[in-house]
Amino acid sequence: MAKLLSLLLLLLFASLVAVSASQDTGGNVTVEAGGSGAQIDRGGADHTGPPERGGVPHGRGIGTPPRPFSGILDTGSDLIWTQCSSCILCIEQPTPYYDPSKSSTSSAVTCADPLCQALPGPLCYQNSCVYFYSYGDAAATAGYLAAETLTFGTANGTNVTVPSIAFGCGSLNEGSLSNGSGMVGFGRGPLSLVNQLHAKKFSYCFTSFLASNSSTLFFGAQAKLANNTKYGPVQSTPFIISPAQPSFFFINLTGVTVGATRLPIPPSVFALNPDGSGGVFIDSGTSITYLQDAAYALVREAFLSQVKLQAVNDTAVGLDVCFALPSPPFVTAVIPKLVLHFGGGADMQLPQENYMAIDFATGNLCLAMLGSSDGSVIGNFQQQNMQMLYDLENNLLSFVPAQCDLV
Repeated sequence: MAKLLSLLLLLLFASLVAVSASQDTGGNVTVEAGGSGAQIDRGGADHTGPPERGGVPHGRGIGTPPRPFSGILDTGSDLIWTQCSSCILCIEQPTPYYDPSKSSTSSAVTCADPLCQALPGPLCYQNSCVYFYSYGDAAATAGYLAAETLTFGTANGTNVTVPSIAFGCGSLNEGSLSNGSGMVGFGRGPLSLVNQLHAKKFSYCFTSFLASNSSTLFFGAQAKLANNTKYGPVQSTPFIISPAQPSFFFINLTGVTVGATRLPIPPSVFALNPDGSGGVFIDSGTSITYLQDAAYALVREAFLSQVKLQAVNDTAVGLDVCFALPSPPFVTAVIPKLVLHFGGGADMQLPQENYMAIDFATGNLCLAMLGSSDGSVIGNFQQQNMQMLYDLENNLLSFVPAQCDLV
């Protein structure tokens, strides 16, 4: 059966990748992260683009006995998956591939299971639930849906095991996993880890891109924020539910300030349409922020006019607003502040390291944002050292600046 299933997956993977490359299916579009006309994928997260990081590795173990598992935390998708030892097309990873035959708690998810039906276009093969799942940067995974015990670490250093978590056993995998072994979907859909755990809240705090220490993730009662006078107050904005795109965490971005100027961006630019197009969602699995083209053009123009440094082309890094730094760096470089304004009166004033990236190869300083021909997404580069709390019960996103390596 394993050989027949692998052959089926190979044929499925080849045909679906060909379809994805030639046309937009199911509302999905591709990401072109190298220019100002990038498009945001509506069916998954972008794991490429400058800077190269697609989320945060998370997880302690999979199976019984537990084997190492570290997946990318992705609020822009639902599926949990890891590469399996039977993979035909495999992505290099630092830990061994998951082998279900070495776990006493591994089982297959049947085709009639509601979680199988929650997959986009599931197939049934000898009562095994076969999936194909694609992301916006042409990354993809195909395999079968299984159930397994996952092990998580706690704040006090102990471990907690959770049985029967549905996940994808990836046989054909393509893309980048940022030294992880898979993906951990944290979207609003039934397949996500959050919903399978029945968690009402979760929070994370991403350390700096240049930091070597890990980021933190909390569930339930441990997921809370505290007002910190050193870094600023907790601010909150409501989530917007989209029936057409129910898995995404949409929020109401009402404006952008660069320096002392609030840009004249019409509200319609950030509006979420009934068909699920447009809007703004927050995504831990997308590297940088993409703003709808009309808004990005105003942000781009504001930085080019307010930054008194020589503008340069830096196509290698994939960002289109770059400046030549003076020597030594930042001594005379005055960078305007950047504030994102959200519904409910919440203002996210970004520290400079959350929107300006240094290209170490050239010494240039670049704005870590790009344009999008569809909607907008707040990426994880802009969430560095920002403690984020997703309150699913009260439908609220809260955030507060923090030193995440101390959280």
